[in-house]
Amino acid sequence: MDAEESLRRYGLRPVGTDLDEVRALLREHTARERRAQGAGDTELMRLCCFQLFNSGDVDDVLLVWSAKQASFDAACSIDIEFLLGHGLDATKAHLSADRAPAAAAALDRLRELEADGAFEGFSVEERSASYDRYYGD
Repeated sequence: MDAEESLRRYGLRPVGTDLDEVRALLREHTARERRAQGAGDTELMRLCCFQLFNSGDVDDVLLVWSAKQASFDAACSIDIEFLLGHGLDATKAHLSADRAPAAAAALDRLRELEADGAFEGFSVEERSASYDRYYGD
């Protein structure tokens, strides 16, 4: 499946079992991309991360972070804001409560970017609307 087919099948706001399928697809392509840069479809990974961003489930934060960390191309393709589907404060609180090394790394990166002003004026709704336009929905 590529990004175009995923967009047709799930849209930008999948729900229920479709979200589970998006998560599985992201895990699969993240694993491929970790094995060899270019083996995963980073365009599809980006779309999956945006679909999860739209669901607003903080439990997806580390899945998105893992995808972003899969390779240099994935890091460039997947926006850090895709971790923030439930908002910056809720995401930081969620990561703070998680003792996994990946959670600490993601939290450190968010705090660093926040200190640099990267999230000033950030709005989940505005980011979502921006990508709605990008994907032509």
